Amino acid sequence: MMSEEEAPPTPLQNSMNQLGKQLSAYSLVVIGLIMLAGWWQGKKVMVMFNIGVSLAVAAIPEGLPIVTVVTLALGVMRMAGKQAIVKKLPTVEALGCVNVICTDKTGTVTCNQMTATAIVTGGGDRVQVTGSGYRGEGSAEILSSDDHAGTRKDLERLAECSVLCNNASIDGEEVRGQPTEGALLALALKLSGKQLTEGVTRVREVPFSSESKIMEVICNVGVGCNNVSFVKGALDRVLAKCDGYLHHGKILPIADSAVGAESVRAAAELGSRGLRVLALARGDEGAKLTFLGLVALQDPPRPGVPTAVKVLAEAGTRTVMLTGDARETAIAIGDQIGLFGDQRPIRSGAVSGEDLDRMGDADLQTVVRSVQVFYRVSPRHKVRIVAALQSHGLIVAMTGDGVNDGVAVKRADVGIAMGSGTDVCKEAADVILLNDDFSTILSAIEEGKSIFLNIRNFLRFQLSTSIAALSLISISTLMDTPNPLNPMQILWINIIMDGPPAQSLGVEPADEDMAKRPPRNTKVAMLSRDILVNICLSAAIIVCGTLYVFKEMMEDGKITNRDTTMTFTCFVFFDMFNALSSRSLTKSVFQLGLFTNRPFCLAVLFSLVGQMLVVYAPPLQYIFQTEALALTDLLFLVALTSSIFIVSELKKLGERRMTARRARISRAASAKSLVSLV
Repeated sequence: MMSEEEAPPTPLQNSMNQLGKQLSAYSLVVIGLIMLAGWWQGKKVMVMFNIGVSLAVAAIPEGLPIVTVVTLALGVMRMAGKQAIVKKLPTVEALGCVNVICTDKTGTVTCNQMTATAIVTGGGDRVQVTGSGYRGEGSAEILSSDDHAGTRKDLERLAECSVLCNNASIDGEEVRGQPTEGALLALALKLSGKQLTEGVTRVREVPFSSESKIMEVICNVGVGCNNVSFVKGALDRVLAKCDGYLHHGKILPIADSAVGAESVRAAAELGSRGLRVLALARGDEGAKLTFLGLVALQDPPRPGVPTAVKVLAEAGTRTVMLTGDARETAIAIGDQIGLFGDQRPIRSGAVSGEDLDRMGDADLQTVVRSVQVFYRVSPRHKVRIVAALQSHGLIVAMTGDGVNDGVAVKRADVGIAMGSGTDVCKEAADVILLNDDFSTILSAIEEGKSIFLNIRNFLRFQLSTSIAALSLISISTLMDTPNPLNPMQILWINIIMDGPPAQSLGVEPADEDMAKRPPRNTKVAMLSRDILVNICLSAAIIVCGTLYVFKEMMEDGKITNRDTTMTFTCFVFFDMFNALSSRSLTKSVFQLGLFTNRPFCLAVLFSLVGQMLVVYAPPLQYIFQTEALALTDLLFLVALTSSIFIVSELKKLGERRMTARRARISRAASAKSLVSLV
């Protein structure tokens, strides 16, 4: 199944592919038309060719891949500092798009530190087990029995099965192997002081699988004895192999008793407390087995998981639990971690693997929209659930730690493995949580949202400058007037546009409320309506301001170095103020803090120093055809070009007030409807 699955492309990869094609096509068409118009007007071919090449360099956002990679790489580094290893760069941004998190239970939302807390013998006697860890410290207290000595005999047999149907070992306080089996070894130490493996030879093993849901070990327990089969696993599967049960050292027929029904009720009651229930049995090889009883193991939710689930839900990310455990256990743990929100868990709201087998894909696609818990599921079921969620256009993350999670982890848009999990699961995953902390996903999602916003802010800045440059040349060409900027100046503007100021927009710190923002809608293009409005508004201000300076400077109809220098510097100053306003689409720069993004401050400073060198350094004056400007000229240009920043801030302020007003109206309407209902 692993070899059949291929990881889907991330939302960012799809957006970038679409964006690159659109920008390339539009830019080449516009540049081609400008060159044809100039040639038709009688301008020299080489002159128009030079202008066309310069515009092509300025128009195509070749800095976008650089900004994207650098921003993603910095995100990966920050996540590594939070104990999350991201194996693929685009995965960081994909986390910000996740609508649904499908999670395994054991070892993912729970601690995977099993402790046996209760026993129900085959005859129905209740036993409470104390102590924790894998050292065997604690005791077994019989709560209900009419023959304590007989119950002790039954517990001795149950301890024997716990040890022999087991592949784990305890080294000091550490368990080598599965925590469940480690807990059974610790239980055996509390139940029996005997060396239960002495004189026993293992013949063969039938390992646990998600299909059989049982593990069987055949042992030779002594010379001249038949091979004995020891079994543990799901209650329904174990009971199906039994024809008797052990009661105070005697084997009684199970068909003439209510043991089966009582065991099912006991397992449901234990499971409703969030305990994982295992059934144990033994018998001669090839024959029907004797039911020994139930062992309930406690695996509490990890600290911080309920809070993480709540915050995710508030931000619009739903959590769904997929587990191989019984229904009662799955619902109880789901309730403890807050999967059902303020609603009480409904037994019919959980769907089993058997239910999934009876459903077609169309029915499953309907079911996954509302069900929060899937129990008794196999790896194939998990893949079907992930695929059904993806069919609705949802971005799905799958978390797990076991081999049986690996296929679904690979199929999901974002696969997340626990650091203590199996190598198979970690190999299939895109992200590995070294600290096994589910709440780390919150930080990862926040990082993904921040990365996309930074890329979008860069794109807004770069495209507004590109459109302004293209518009300037287009207008001058179509009106048969001299070009405001020469090719070298256009290339210098392109260096600034793709250089330090643009790159620094990719490292803008995340907002404090980033975690509360809803996941990015991947159906909305990167160049959304709001972004296009901001791009066109900024480009229009730059074009109008630059043309105004160009017209005012060119008094006699002839272009001088002073004219082009004023126009050139005007455009660069517009760029700097535009970059400042592009730090956020909604928040004021003063809310963000003028100096919170230190790389941006340094980038703007270096760009301004570079522009001053171009204007005042004689060698660069010759190359760029500029001349020195007076201080009054610079002050005039600063006052004019700051208009783009002022307009942007006023627009953001108006939008924030409008949003707040709509929110107040919505709250008032909700309160009014509630009062009328009462």
